[in-house]
Amino acid sequence: MSTSLVEEVAALRAQLLDWAEAYFERDAPVVPDADYDQAMKRLEALEREFPDLVTPDSPTQRVGSAPLSEFESVEHRLAMLSLDNAFSSEDMDDFHRRVTERLGAGDVAYCCEPKLDGVAVSIVYEHGALVLAATRGDGARGENITANVRTISNVPLMLNGEGVPPYLEVRGEVVIPRDAFERMNAQARAADEKVFVNPRNAAAGSLRQLDSRITARRPLTFTAYSVGAVEGDLPAAHDAILRRLSEWGLPISEYMQTVSGIAACDDYYEALARQRDTLPFDIDGIVFKINGLAEQEKLGFVSRAPRWAIARKFPAQEVSTQLLGVDFQVGRTGAITPVARLEPVFVGGVTVSNATLHNADEIERLGVQVGDTVVVRRAGDVIPQIVSVVEGNTSGSSPERAPIIFPGQCPDCGSDVAREEGEAVIRCIGGMACSAQLKAVIRHFASRKAMDIEGLGDKLIDQLVDDGLVGSVADIFRLSQPQLAALERMGDKSSENLLASIDQSRSTTLPKFIYALGIREVGEATARALANHFLELDALLAAPTDELEGVDDVGPIVARHIRGFANDNRNKQVVGDLLALGVNWPPVTVASGEGPLADTIWVVTGKLESMTRGDAEQRLRSLGAKTASSVSAKTSSVLAGPGAGSKRKKAEELGISIVDETEWLAMLEEMG
Repeated sequence: MSTSLVEEVAALRAQLLDWAEAYFERDAPVVPDADYDQAMKRLEALEREFPDLVTPDSPTQRVGSAPLSEFESVEHRLAMLSLDNAFSSEDMDDFHRRVTERLGAGDVAYCCEPKLDGVAVSIVYEHGALVLAATRGDGARGENITANVRTISNVPLMLNGEGVPPYLEVRGEVVIPRDAFERMNAQARAADEKVFVNPRNAAAGSLRQLDSRITARRPLTFTAYSVGAVEGDLPAAHDAILRRLSEWGLPISEYMQTVSGIAACDDYYEALARQRDTLPFDIDGIVFKINGLAEQEKLGFVSRAPRWAIARKFPAQEVSTQLLGVDFQVGRTGAITPVARLEPVFVGGVTVSNATLHNADEIERLGVQVGDTVVVRRAGDVIPQIVSVVEGNTSGSSPERAPIIFPGQCPDCGSDVAREEGEAVIRCIGGMACSAQLKAVIRHFASRKAMDIEGLGDKLIDQLVDDGLVGSVADIFRLSQPQLAALERMGDKSSENLLASIDQSRSTTLPKFIYALGIREVGEATARALANHFLELDALLAAPTDELEGVDDVGPIVARHIRGFANDNRNKQVVGDLLALGVNWPPVTVASGEGPLADTIWVVTGKLESMTRGDAEQRLRSLGAKTASSVSAKTSSVLAGPGAGSKRKKAEELGISIVDETEWLAMLEEMG
């Protein structure tokens, strides 16, 4: 055995222990999970190949890290083991093969659950009363966090129902939901306090507060996923045990599902992967467990994990790479966004070479400079973003750090830039004189929910603006067939089709026209509310701020944006040109207020299964209700589908009626 191999194993152990200490004991992770998993996988492979290198204190032989001395140490009656990981369908096939060979069965039932990205805890109930809660710790001993866990609102202090065992250890995950995490960090920024890197880090820090009053202020939730030591009778299957826990008052995952065979496990994994970004909490994979307890007992354990369970991890969503430079992009509203140029890195299933830095405040908060090694996060289709800096690491082709400086003029048109009071965003004040903004304005104006001009795509818009054929949205209606036919990839037929679509778009509705103007913060619902309130465009554009604020969905900020748009002479000219060029709409008719839902205001949120949110809003209005895009004290009811987050939470806080889709469909049936 070579000296270099021994040194590599020693170095891996030391690195993993340092990373674990930073994560578990200081609540300050220094590398992404992907880096840790890669190093652990390498160490496991070397120890399998050279068993003589395995030592009792190797990270492969323990789970987490030792408990902190500030907390009372608690010994787990049954060790809280970790799980082996699978990173591909091939890994799952190997796991399934090992299971079926040991069981001598052709197929088995698996209980599938999302792997919550939080903190594992053990909660002990004696005769139904909560008497102890502890962290996982090193698997054998953890930290006594009973006072902190008692503050978690969905953890029952006393179990209810029949058949509760005299001694019951429940194991589960403590997390902070995404919307609650964002609110908590926003409050921390406003108070100039420390913000957390991610919800998992926030949950870990919250549970390890010596003052439980601090923990009580953190929005923690608990989800049970198994049991430990039990004195008494429980069902003979894992899913049945979880359902029994739910009957006694303990929260379990609503996404739990029992399937037969490995193919069904793959289907469950793919289905949850597609939903991952819409879930109200972070998950980093799926846990698959043999459902039958007799089969679990037959399979047994290895040194640090059960043979009857495995965690299939999602592709890494956080990785480290080097910041090579920063470009500045101009958006539709003139917002100048810093975009990081990165050393290309594979994250979240794709290769990423750019990431958003949001604004100047975020750059200052991160303390990031060109040349730094940074942690990049990507979740599904969300734009990649830089979430932290790996301190002390500026390795790479350009190790010298250089500060990130915002431009004093618009990088597109050279106009001055300004930052409004109370805003983090720096904007170009060039308006439609800025070609970057103009292209985005046209894209919005022509979009399906606005003027719906079919065939006016991004590349064609770029050509029209770059060639000087379109200097404002009104110029769209001045285009001729020869002009269009002369453009690249445009012939007679394509140009004729586009002109027909442009001509058809002249007939629209007032809400769509208001939305198409691209006034900041005026979305579809707000545009509809403005149209229904003022009935005519002239009345809207002439309305003072206080009258605008009297409209549903319009607050002081939106009212200020509307007035700013209406007072700008360039905007007045464009609106006048559009009307002169034939853009028109029928008179706005306001619902009589009659119908079973008259005089009520509804908000639709979340994902509905039987119809789109737009369809649901249309049905509500047809029944006499008003619809709004945000929850307020004026809201009568909230129609909430899966994935409803902050709006549902606000409705709960305000005591507003929340209707799920099943109840909504029953209401529709009752109302005919």
